[in-house]
Amino acid sequence: MSEQNDYNRKLIEEFRADRSKTDKQLAGRPLLLLTTTGARSGQHRTTPMMYIPDGGRLLVIASNIGAPTHPDWYHNLVAHPHVTVEVGNDTFDATARVMEGTSRQDLWVRITESYPFFTEHQAKTTRQIPVIALERQTS
Repeated sequence: MSEQNDYNRKLIEEFRADRSKTDKQLAGRPLLLLTTTGARSGQHRTTPMMYIPDGGRLLVIASNIGAPTHPDWYHNLVAHPHVTVEVGNDTFDATARVMEGTSRQDLWVRITESYPFFTEHQAKTTRQIPVIALERQTS
């Protein structure tokens, strides 16, 4: 896990070092930083991840590359749905909402059409991979 933590730490530093570049990408995929509050620790945790624009919100997918368990950041945002999102030059507070039912299914179809590797991730696990909408909070 420490290799992954080191990789993420470096990616976060690079992301924040060059805020002027608004189209941050990782392997050709759009990248954001998601800061959650630890479900048990209460500490802030920042995770770089791919996102998919969806109107006025951003979608993130808790695939964990098809692992049998959800990623830690998913458990954090379920416990504490108030998150901070950094994308390009923009940093904002958001509410994370786990999509369910037909809304989730409709989004999943669209997501896998654009990013078929998520179908491969789903095939590796028996859990349903969550789709989460990050909705900007307005003052």
